[in-house]
Amino acid sequence: MKKVIYIVAVLVLLAAVGFKLMDNKEQMAANAAVAEIKSDAIPVGITEVKTAQLDKSFTAQGNFAPVQSLTLLSETQGQIQKVYKRKGDKVKAGDLLLQVENSTMAADLATAQVNAEKAKRDLERFENLAAGDAITQRQLEDARLAVKSTQGQLVAARQRLNKTRITAPISGEINEMYVEVGSYLNSGTKLYDIVNVDKLKLEVKVSESQVLLVEKGAKVKVKADAGAGQEYEGTVTAIGAQADPTLKFDVEIEVKNSADNNLRAGMYGTASFEAAEQRDALLLPREAIVGSIQNPSVYVVKDGKAYIQKVSVGTVTQDQVEILEGVQPGEQVVQSGQINLRDGIKVSVL
Repeated sequence: MKKVIYIVAVLVLLAAVGFKLMDNKEQMAANAAVAEIKSDAIPVGITEVKTAQLDKSFTAQGNFAPVQSLTLLSETQGQIQKVYKRKGDKVKAGDLLLQVENSTMAADLATAQVNAEKAKRDLERFENLAAGDAITQRQLEDARLAVKSTQGQLVAARQRLNKTRITAPISGEINEMYVEVGSYLNSGTKLYDIVNVDKLKLEVKVSESQVLLVEKGAKVKVKADAGAGQEYEGTVTAIGAQADPTLKFDVEIEVKNSADNNLRAGMYGTASFEAAEQRDALLLPREAIVGSIQNPSVYVVKDGKAYIQKVSVGTVTQDQVEILEGVQPGEQVVQSGQINLRDGIKVSVL
């Protein structure tokens, strides 16, 4: 008997749960219907098609890089005797950086000088003898060859000795040092990284429409993002002849650093390109364009509905698009909220 009562209780409970779920489903459907009625008009932001001055000026961002930088390698062998410049020091081209032990090279040079002088004296004697036919022509030629050979050996010995005095090939600042007193050098040993930041180059990328506005030699205003608003004058020194895979072109701008070298290689910078040409044009914000610039459309709002309209565009700046065909001045165009639109749908203006 208890078992039957238990089964009946469970069935009653299940029936109550099912009824409750059904009631909730009907309530949700009713709420959805109300929401559908309320959202019949899609909220959008609109803008008006206007005629205004088209300013082709634009900005581009990039990184500063040194105009000159190099890794100095050893061209000699031997032990470092003295270090004259260290990391962080500023150097000028020709400044002495390191002195390598050179006693062997000095001895080789002295020997080469003696041999060269002896060969020269021998040649003078042989020329006197040849004038009196006392020696053969072959002996005279050998003496001349000996002079050339010993002169070559003298030059090589002098160069080997000079290379023990390692000097800076460019002016700049020592960014890294790899050796110390007592280090033994071989040919090709890394010695210093030297960076010249008296001048830097700002490397930026511009679009295909912008690159046509850039001219080599043009003056450009440049700011470092970390430079507290300080402005520098730059000069366009190179323009990429070919776009990269993202259809951007490289533009290189040379900038003279301040007296205290506030600009550093690797900093972010912004270049402002001023366009000389300004004219009246029919303009829309770029965000009003639906689709790509190659196949553009806009939503035109008429009588509370949005209609898709293909347009033809001209010049494209950073935030505006010139409209050549498709819309007229004074028409209302959707600027935001296009993602929810379809042709002919009702809209409400935010």
